[in-house]
Amino acid sequence: MPRKPRFYLPGISAHVVQRGNARDAVFFDLCDYDLYLDWLREGADKYGCVVHAYVLMTNHVHILLTPQATDSISRAIQHVGRTYVTYINQRYGRSGTLWEGRHKGSVVNSSQYALACYRYIEMNPVRAGMVRTPLDYRWSSHRENAYGATPIWLSPLPEYSGLGGNDRQRMLAYRSLFRTNADRDELQMIRSCVQTGTPLGGDRFKAKIEKMLGRRVGQNRRGRPSKSSTNEL
Repeated sequence: MPRKPRFYLPGISAHVVQRGNARDAVFFDLCDYDLYLDWLREGADKYGCVVHAYVLMTNHVHILLTPQATDSISRAIQHVGRTYVTYINQRYGRSGTLWEGRHKGSVVNSSQYALACYRYIEMNPVRAGMVRTPLDYRWSSHRENAYGATPIWLSPLPEYSGLGGNDRQRMLAYRSLFRTNADRDELQMIRSCVQTGTPLGGDRFKAKIEKMLGRRVGQNRRGRPSKSSTNEL
C-alpha cells in the first residue's frame, strides 16, 4: 500500500510526532535531550518554523509548530533527525536507523484545538506514569509556557496569548488548563489525527484544507479511532 503523502501549509500549525524504530529508545543520556533541543531550534530557525510546544519522551517526540513555507516542517524535522542520528551513532558506537521512518503529523485548526494540543503534548509524561505533574518533567515546554522559565525560545500561538492581558495572567490561565482531565474523546481525536494525517478540526476546517490542496486528505470518515491509534501517547 502506498504511503499517504504528508502535507503542511504556510501559517497553519501542525502537530508532529517522530518515534524510535520498533519503539526503541532514542534518548540515552541527559546530554542527548539537550543536543536534540539545540538542533530542533537550529532546524526550525534555518527552515522557517516557529515552535510552540514540545515533549521529548524516551522513545519519541511531539512538537507543535507553524511553518512559513510548505516544506518548512519536513526540512526542519529531517535536519534534526539526521543530525541527531549521526551524533547517536558516533557517541554510542552503533549503526543503522534510529527512527521508525517518516515522521507523522497533522495540521491543526488553532482556533479550536491549539490549547488542547499544548496540553496533550505537555501531559504525555503524566499519562505515561513517569511524573505526577507536567512541571516535574524536565524535557518539555511546560516550564516555559506555564512558568516563564528561561531561556525562553518558544513563540506563543494567538490562542495562548489570548489567555490574559500580561505574562502573569497568561501563565496562571495556562496552568489552570492542566488542573482538569482532558476529555477522552478529545485525546483519541488528537491521537488518531496525527497517526493518519487527518486535519485536526471540524468538517469545515477539513474541507478548507482539502480545497487548498485540491485533494482529499487523511481518513475518509470521521469516527472512533482504531485500537492501535488509541494506544499512542
